Amino acid sequence: MPAKSSSEFVARMEDILETYALPFDSEIPLICMDEQPIQLLADTRPPVPMKSGKVRREDYEYERKGTCCLFLFTEPLAGWRHVRVSERRTKSDWAEQVRELLEVHYPKAKRIRLVMDNLNTHTISSLYETFPPEIALSLAKRLEIHYTPKHGSWLNIAEIELSALTSQCLHRRIGSMEQLQRETTAWNLDRNQAQKSVQWHFTTEQARGKLKHLYPEI
Repeated sequence: MPAKSSSEFVARMEDILETYALPFDSEIPLICMDEQPIQLLADTRPPVPMKSGKVRREDYEYERKGTCCLFLFTEPLAGWRHVRVSERRTKSDWAEQVRELLEVHYPKAKRIRLVMDNLNTHTISSLYETFPPEIALSLAKRLEIHYTPKHGSWLNIAEIELSALTSQCLHRRIGSMEQLQRETTAWNLDRNQAQKSVQWHFTTEQARGKLKHLYPEI
């Protein structure tokens, strides 16, 4: 967080907190998204499987197999999330993920309230750089974007989901994008079926008290 008061930070923070306080609306669902770079690592020697009384053992040497990116979308009020592995994290990659979100996962939604970090790829212009203008506009008209403030990624519920994914699924070597997609899909399906969700409790009123030092003096 900023070391001193920041009107830009508190303005975006309060916008996110007020968005989280809205009731569930199936026609205008709240979706949070985040991305995470992944380094692919393969074993140079087959690991020794776990046995009774002995943990699984692996050699300390490994082989780098490149990098890729995870895109994660979650609807916290519905206990739903979707993870997609991508080779890159360019404007076009983000645009393709958003199109899939709107047309495949939420085709009947009037629009989507989309919470995400303010990266240079996360813009409406990315849609126009990827699709014909008529498609870009139709997608843009169904987006209501809410950006987290700079240094405020902790306000993004998708980051909490990514943390759970990392600790529960990605704490071992994974050597290919195909294996990574299989593993994350299995985690994704299991968590959706269990209806796991994030219960957000931090409110605007609490922010004005606990984070008072961030608010400009008037």
